[in-house]
Amino acid sequence: MPCVKVDDLSSDQLLMQRRKLFLEFSARTDLRAVRIAVLGGSTTSSLVEVLEVLLLALGFRPVFYESEYGRFYEEAVHDPETLIAFKPEIIYVHTSCLNVPRLHAGTTEDDAAAHFQRQADRFRAIWDSLESKVGAQIIQNNFELPPYALFGNMDASAVSGQTRHLMRLNEFLAQEANRRSSLLIQDVHSLSSHLGLANWFDWDRYYSYKIQVRPQATVALARSLAAIVGAIYGKTRKVLVLDLDNTLWGGVIGDDGVENIKIGRETPMGEAYTGFQEYCMALRERGVLLAVCSKNSEEIARSGFYHPSSVLKLDHFSCFKANWFPKHQNIEEIAKELNLGLDSLVFVDDNPAERAIVAAQLPSVAVPNVGTEVSQFAAILDAARYFEPAGVSREDIQRASLYTANSQRSQQQSQFATYDEFLDSLNMTAEIEPFKQVYLERIAQLTNKSNQYNLTTRRYTLAELQALAASQEYICLYGILRDTFGDNGLISVLVGHQEERTLWIDLWLMSCRVLKRDMEHAMLDALVHHAQTRRLTVIRGVYLPTKKNAMVADHYERLGFIRIAAPFDAVEGATYWSLVLDGYFKRNRHIKTNTAQLDLDGVLQHV
Repeated sequence: MPCVKVDDLSSDQLLMQRRKLFLEFSARTDLRAVRIAVLGGSTTSSLVEVLEVLLLALGFRPVFYESEYGRFYEEAVHDPETLIAFKPEIIYVHTSCLNVPRLHAGTTEDDAAAHFQRQADRFRAIWDSLESKVGAQIIQNNFELPPYALFGNMDASAVSGQTRHLMRLNEFLAQEANRRSSLLIQDVHSLSSHLGLANWFDWDRYYSYKIQVRPQATVALARSLAAIVGAIYGKTRKVLVLDLDNTLWGGVIGDDGVENIKIGRETPMGEAYTGFQEYCMALRERGVLLAVCSKNSEEIARSGFYHPSSVLKLDHFSCFKANWFPKHQNIEEIAKELNLGLDSLVFVDDNPAERAIVAAQLPSVAVPNVGTEVSQFAAILDAARYFEPAGVSREDIQRASLYTANSQRSQQQSQFATYDEFLDSLNMTAEIEPFKQVYLERIAQLTNKSNQYNLTTRRYTLAELQALAASQEYICLYGILRDTFGDNGLISVLVGHQEERTLWIDLWLMSCRVLKRDMEHAMLDALVHHAQTRRLTVIRGVYLPTKKNAMVADHYERLGFIRIAAPFDAVEGATYWSLVLDGYFKRNRHIKTNTAQLDLDGVLQHV
């Protein structure tokens, strides 16, 4: 793995070192190929160069197609053949305020409304064409404000004001993104606001080369876009691991005591720590897990959260490690307890020595250089885009409570003589159905995040999943599990394609938080039911080993499949399995399901 972390590089450093970084990152052997088409309203070559380096650093090997300058509309709507032949997984429509015709002085409200409608119809035509003819995930940026406010302060309110018009278009884009699952918005409006328009537009380069923005803005665009691509394929971090003393409060709890730590609204320092706690709490409400990693005695460490001004309370943390062991060891334990990879964690500590040790010992963990000024912590984390979502599902919002409920289940397990009795005590019910539009976003998240309980580790974009769900050649099932302690959410996905009388399983995954709960048996029962409905006689599956999915090496064997010979073109190390459906008996014993046509003896009926 490359030793350089691009998150730690400034814009200037990234631009100066991009060729060296390209060679270093591209030498990796574990890169995932991704095909990206860039349809530009300006020259995009500089942006693509930086984006390529950032995607390589994220673990992708991108292959790009770039439209001719300014032909984003034509290549999407009127001349899409080259784009179709390229077969992109992601299409980035990169436009700017310079691609939006300006309203002229004297425009009436009716004229302005008609002008807006023409622009809205133009973008709808682009997205409709890309959805129907190409079928890739679309990323469309919204608009920065115009470089000149020709009506001064009234540019935001005047009928002819370009600021007013662009803000209206931005709202339109947001509404369309919420309506179209294939459309994601890159928030260029916020990016340009952070940098400032004076640092955004580059008129010398634009008039010479049609490159619209300054190098610093190019890097900001590329970082933002790389974060979206990473989120589409599950590269988003999931856990914020926090030190305590001088990180979540001012002072040392063991020396100062609860009453003297700096937190609350009474002093500037206390308010800064309160502000950071509020930021952490907001992340948790959005689905990011919080954990504590502190060198302290546990009782003393916990006492800090009893301070009346503490925003965060003990039950807001999914894992709590306070002891005198090295922090990198505790962070490893946090990952194990949460059943997540180290690459899901971000560690925040005001102590530069502790940050250096963790970064050296655990290179997969993100360790931002937050410095020692707590007032800057949130801004630094936000700029790094560690927790960038491609969507926010119900499961995301409920994630922290789901992990809390799992802890309660573990406590209850010890009260029963046998594991079967424990499973029955959970009163589990499962909803197992063909893919529904309302769940596709969550299904896409699972396919791109689940690595351990994943038989093939195939990745799918939202657009690809929509196509599979609509195809008569595929059986696509999701599984939702509920029990006494609550709703675990959508936690399992099965995708198989039909070849004559055989169903081949392309994808079988499950969230690790429901391990050993009988859900894989319930999913198989449902799959057999749907296969028999189509008069299929055999189900076949393949296990493709990776560095992370060894836990499912015997998955098919445990479910009663028989190992068969691998085909001549088999992937090295892969194993192939077959299950004859004649005489199939129900496997699931502990979960009530909605799967139809199960007789009283537990034998699936033949159709």
